Formats: sequence, structure tokens, C-alpha cells
Amino acid sequence: MSDARLLAMQAVEAHVRAFFEGHSVEVVVRDLGPERRQVLPELWVLVVGPGPRSDSWAYVTAGCWAAVEKDGHGLEFVMTAHVRDQHFIELMAMIAYYHCGGHQLDLEHSMPMGEPWVPGSDCNHLLVSLPYLHGPDLEHCPLPGGHARILWTLPVTAAEIEFRSHQGHEALEQLFDEAEVIPTDPFRASVV
Repeated sequence: MSDARLLAMQAVEAHVRAFFEGHSVEVVVRDLGPERRQVLPELWVLVVGPGPRSDSWAYVTAGCWAAVEKDGHGLEFVMTAHVRDQHFIELMAMIAYYHCGGHQLDLEHSMPMGEPWVPGSDCNHLLVSLPYLHGPDLEHCPLPGGHARILWTLPVTAAEIEFRSHQGHEALEQLFDEAEVIPTDPFRASVV
């Protein structure tokens, strides 16, 4: 791993640890295999346990910025879930590879998961949004030579993605607010 890549990943880790002070933070090194390693040479998934800031689990990528940053600016991703599960670590690796492999996710983008978020869930897509559960202090991550923006990957239903394609991102987020959606509930009802 190059020194610059390692420094960037360490800076993301330090930022996450500082933001989630008082929470356990585990670094899971995720090797995507020889073919995918050319796209995303290194990936860490930071697994944050419940604590003073949140009673849920957070999964944060570290390595996307280093793989595809432009002019010092790039993205990392956070997902919030109700439990610690290896499946969510794998899902974060899939998001990272999807992003770095040419799809270049950004705010208000979405991607299919190819399966339910958890068995029995209607949520089978991800919506890239601002990290509303954590706020701008997590979102803005200074790095050596630039900064990363940590965006939220929110599990949503196909119907919600369809609604958003016709009514817009803001209209969908307004429905989430009105329905008082619990974003960590994999069995929540679709808002449309």
C-alpha cells in the first residue's frame, strides 16, 4: 500500500474514532480479491458499535477516497444498522467496489443491492443521502491533501426508488420525514 493511501485511510479512521468517541470501533480489512484489487487496492470497513452518539451500529468505508479521489476530494460511505453482522461488512465492500469500479456514486444517486437488505426486508436498493443520523461533523472528513465527504447509504424499497425517479429526491426525503421512518428498521413499510 502506498504511503499516501495509508495516510488517507488512517485519517478516515481517526475521524470516525473521534466522531464516535465512547463507541467501540473495529477495523475490518476487506480484500476484494485479485481482479477487484486493481480497482480498489485496499478497503477497510470501520465497524462502530452502539454508544453515546447512537444506539445503532455504523459501518464506514475507508479506501474509496484513496482509490478515486479527484483534486483531493472524494467520498466514503456510512450505513447504519440495527445489529453487527458480517453481511453489512460485505455490503459496504460491494458499495465501495461499485463506486470505485466506474459508477461513481454521489449524493442523490442509488444502486440496486440485488437482494433484500436482510432476509424478509422489502429494502433492496440503496439511496445515497446526507448522513442525517450523524450530521455534518461526520460528513466532512479532512484528509492529507484534501477531504472526504462521508455519505449515507440508506436501504430503500424499489417502490421508493421508482417514486424518486418521478417526483425527485427531496419529495422522497419529505415522505421519509412525514412517515417518521426508522432507517435502521429492515422491516419498515415502504413510504409509497
